[in-house]
Amino acid sequence: MVEAQININGNGVPISPAATHTTILDFLRDNGLTGTKEGCAEGECGACAILVARPGVIGTTEWVAVNACLIPAAMLDGQEIRTAEGLGAPEALHPVQREMAVRGGSQCGYCTPGFICGMAAEYYRPDRHSPGNPETGADSEHGPNGFDLHALSGNLCRCTGYRPIRDAAFALGPPAADDPLARRRTQPPAPPAQTDLEQDGRTFARPATLGEAARLLRNRPDAVIVAGSTDWGVEVNLRGRRADHVIAIDRLPELRELRIESERIELGAALTLTEIERRLDGAVPLLAELFPQFASRLIRNSATLGGNLGTGSPIGDAAPVLLALDASIVLADADGERDVPLAEYFTGYRQSVRRAGELIRAVRIPLPLAPVTAFHKIAKRRFDDISSVAVAFALEIEDGTVSRARIGLGGVAATPIRARAAEEALTGRPWSAAAVEVAAELLQSTGTPLDDHRASARYRSVMLGQSLRKLYAETTEAVPS
Repeated sequence: MVEAQININGNGVPISPAATHTTILDFLRDNGLTGTKEGCAEGECGACAILVARPGVIGTTEWVAVNACLIPAAMLDGQEIRTAEGLGAPEALHPVQREMAVRGGSQCGYCTPGFICGMAAEYYRPDRHSPGNPETGADSEHGPNGFDLHALSGNLCRCTGYRPIRDAAFALGPPAADDPLARRRTQPPAPPAQTDLEQDGRTFARPATLGEAARLLRNRPDAVIVAGSTDWGVEVNLRGRRADHVIAIDRLPELRELRIESERIELGAALTLTEIERRLDGAVPLLAELFPQFASRLIRNSATLGGNLGTGSPIGDAAPVLLALDASIVLADADGERDVPLAEYFTGYRQSVRRAGELIRAVRIPLPLAPVTAFHKIAKRRFDDISSVAVAFALEIEDGTVSRARIGLGGVAATPIRARAAEEALTGRPWSAAAVEVAAELLQSTGTPLDDHRASARYRSVMLGQSLRKLYAETTEAVPS
């Protein structure tokens, strides 16, 4: 087998003898690339951002920004990455570096390399372009050059303030014709390497096919399954978790399909949220509402639906939305696969019907979609925060009467749940203030919310009812007084 290595700034660097849990952040710093910083070790600050060459949603290859603090170096075996040092040099600054410098976008400089990598990913985005009318095409979050500031939603700066950073982003033109990283987008990305590493008695494996992964998991049912590593990376960094065996499934072809059929949409469990968002392009409005509120762009560039559901977290944002969409999940093992309604998947706190040896292959959303949908995330910050409460609605209203209602809830019980009583109270009744009030009262009594540092139990309950009242207000024309 070929020696495991990573192409870093154009040079192949062997992964051994790094431990299997070593993050690419620590790996880079151990190899002298100290521009990549550790700020939070949980993917919230972006100081560690790097660029990875991945298959493009548009075009052949795209430069994607990810959090280096969360991803094991072993997951990048055979892959190509760029750090801030690999973009330019003091005597020949990259356009992003130059704009950050001349517009005062850096003071202490700690966050600057991460900002530069995140900004570079947006700089090289294939479909970034100036609007037809520069005077009217820009707003506070989108520049006249087509730059989407949400590309930097996972990057924090404590001292500079964001205006000069925004000025730098909005001043960037298109990449030059001879820009080597722009030209790199026309060539295929490196295929995922089949990896089999062992260090200090611990193993890290990336099988080539789903069948191989299932057989490996059957032999090692205690193995940790990793796709985006946005959850496992936090466990490794902040809780000191170590696994005897890790199986990476992030590049398995069978888990990366997206199919829109006549009766359903199937989303591969290892597609990143960014890939799903861009490929669906609004085809599922409820998911389109979810994605911008799910953590940050840096996280969404790695996180997967399979991982979000696989952790079984009661506060994961995807589960309420998928419950409202009446989704099911496909569980696969060495003997075959089975389709399980998501409403029957969770059995307890971080527990599910998934058996040892099984992994999530796909998420299925039945068609047609409900025409009235909404996702309400109640949190302390607009972006990049954990929900206090998450509520997803999917209603079918015919001639003013609710013919079907599905409501998914997160943050109010040991598992994500359906609000069955409120659904029944709405179904078959007029979409009216009186019916909504009855259902809102039932919704407020749903679940067993807790008091914690994010919110009180009473606040969570009240927000459930208020969410339904808000939906009604948003879907009903104002009546003149």
